[in-house]
Amino acid sequence: MIIELILVGIFIGIMSGFFGIGGGMILVPVLLALGFEIKDAIGISIVQMVFSSIFGSYLNHKKGSLIIGEGIFVGLGGFAGGYIGGYVTQFIADAVLQFTFFSLILFALFRLFFSKNHEDDAQTRSLHKGLLFGIGLAIGIFSITLGIGGSIILTPLLVGLLHYPIKKAVSAGLFFVVFSSIAGLISRLTTGTIDFSNGLVVAVASLVGVALGIWLKDHVTSKNHKMALLVLYVFALGMLVKKIWF
Repeated sequence: MIIELILVGIFIGIMSGFFGIGGGMILVPVLLALGFEIKDAIGISIVQMVFSSIFGSYLNHKKGSLIIGEGIFVGLGGFAGGYIGGYVTQFIADAVLQFTFFSLILFALFRLFFSKNHEDDAQTRSLHKGLLFGIGLAIGIFSITLGIGGSIILTPLLVGLLHYPIKKAVSAGLFFVVFSSIAGLISRLTTGTIDFSNGLVVAVASLVGVALGIWLKDHVTSKNHKMALLVLYVFALGMLVKKIWF
């Protein structure tokens, strides 16, 4: 099982760096397929997200693709929401968690598919700081409850509603995961619902993948990057449908 978790960690790291996701939208279904229970899978996912999001955001900032700015306010909202979400998980039935996860991925797929491509920052919109905090709060609660970082929801909103260029939206999405995942980890630790032994194996292995994923992101066009995101969402959706119905 250790070898499988290391390979999964590297793969999830590549996905995290390339798509700007915490990795939970892929990792949770993969862990379910390996035989983990949904709540154990969520705990492992949160540990992995802390490692990959911090390292990935550092690399993105170093390369100039992460402009912190307004992301701080969304991130602080995500921190508060992630802290709340970490407590909520233990009180929600597994079936409810799975169907909510399914609905969020379906929403993200729809939102991203109908968004237009923006190649620069000229058309990027701005929102009130309080509203940004509120968006982060809501996403944080939903995402950490499901063991995902939240960028699956945030990135399509940044592209579709605020006209962010796709690559900067991806970097901002991963930065958001730093806040939501750390908060989720803190709150889950107080309930004793984190599988640290397996979580650290996946998390450390993911760091290798993150660096490779970010390198790949910087070497593809925005159009191809968006198409790859759509394929990713369809893949995650298919895995979840298989788990729930079959």
